[in-house]
Amino acid sequence: MEIDERIRRARPDDVPAIVDLVYGLAEYERAPDECRLTADQLQKALFGEAPAVFCHVAELNGEVVGCALWFLNFSTWRGVHGIYLEDLFVRPEHRGSGLGKALLVALAQECVRNDYERLEWSVLDWNTPAIDFYESLGAHPQDEWTTYRLTDTALTKLGS
Repeated sequence: MEIDERIRRARPDDVPAIVDLVYGLAEYERAPDECRLTADQLQKALFGEAPAVFCHVAELNGEVVGCALWFLNFSTWRGVHGIYLEDLFVRPEHRGSGLGKALLVALAQECVRNDYERLEWSVLDWNTPAIDFYESLGAHPQDEWTTYRLTDTALTKLGS
């Protein structure tokens, strides 16, 4: 598949737009109060001394209108890395334009190019438009797994 010229790796000057998109995603996911990301945090994560997070952006007419934030995971069973897609978001007015698919294609190409064997992400159970979109691409839900998370007080208590 060809490279979509609307998709590229994020640059340092994209950080404010990416932060804005992350807040847009938090709003869409009905959790705006849970998002605390700052531009400084994202700048360090993406472009600091040892980046552990990566990002592709969708750009139209010089404006960043979508992003895919991701990091490497590792499959002990397969013995290789994969990509975990943390956030995929395209501004509502640009949905249906193929940008979401183009971002996923870019990540799949990243996997193929680097011999990664998985591209994984989570989706909220109520987000049927996203679920339908992902399944149309051939993605399959991993219903037999339940995600657990420690944060805030519980994490501090366990780690203290």
